[in-house]
Amino acid sequence: MSKQTGRRRHLAGLTAWDRCAVMGVVNVTPDSFSDGGRFFDTTAAIKHGLDLVSEGADLVDVGGESTRPGATRVDEDEELRRVVPVVRGLASEGVTVSVDTMRASVAEQALAAGAALVNDVSGGLADPRMIPVVADAGAPFVVMHWRGLLEDGNVRGTYTDVVTEVVDELHARVEAVLDGGIAPDRIVVDPGLGFSKDAEHDLVLLAHLDRLLALGHPLLVAASRKRFLGRVLAGRPEATPPPARERDAATAAVSALAAHAGAWAVRVHQVRATADAVRVARAVEGAR
Repeated sequence: MSKQTGRRRHLAGLTAWDRCAVMGVVNVTPDSFSDGGRFFDTTAAIKHGLDLVSEGADLVDVGGESTRPGATRVDEDEELRRVVPVVRGLASEGVTVSVDTMRASVAEQALAAGAALVNDVSGGLADPRMIPVVADAGAPFVVMHWRGLLEDGNVRGTYTDVVTEVVDELHARVEAVLDGGIAPDRIVVDPGLGFSKDAEHDLVLLAHLDRLLALGHPLLVAASRKRFLGRVLAGRPEATPPPARERDAATAAVSALAAHAGAWAVRVHQVRATADAVRVARAVEGAR
């Protein structure tokens, strides 16, 4: 299992932060739900990643394919064209880079370009070559709870007991990843907030992060700007949720809660408020 200090587990091969880490998001896509098109150019994407680091990001997650509900997959060559130069540019500046991809070929080339971590929202299910590629590289790997591509909307978002089912399905996926040769101290788990889940499912999972931590691996919480926060902020079912970019304060609140619960990292679009939130959570933790 991963090294643990207090309640927080650390990931082999990466810095062992004394608090919840902040993973900044760089979407090199024209159609992200949050900031699609703003950083589609390689130069702009690299600058944005460096800006996130200056605002307090500990690592930067670079992705070239939108995973929002209804998004159509890009082809392999296009994803490589978007991602690899940005990874190379950020890594050359000393940034700890995570590559957000479901394709083994993209992971492989991104790792060769300097990425330190592979963040696969399918947990290796979308591409059978992914786990062998990551295992061969000895890289850390994020295993997210996933029930399929969201091209047709909210895929199989039906649960009797969402916490138990997500924990059980993640456990099974982790076992498969271990069987594929990825070391146990290089596995991160992610509950997949917003993926095949309604707002109430996301909130219940956040209320039971201890159950996810009990899997014995570092925990990544990726709640940034997601639909369930819009629903919470709208207040009433019939009210219109605020747009994605007006959910950053709510995101920082989730970051503080996740940090307090013992999460290894939180993945966010707007870094500064969350960087402050996790540091406050650490200070309160240290004052116990």
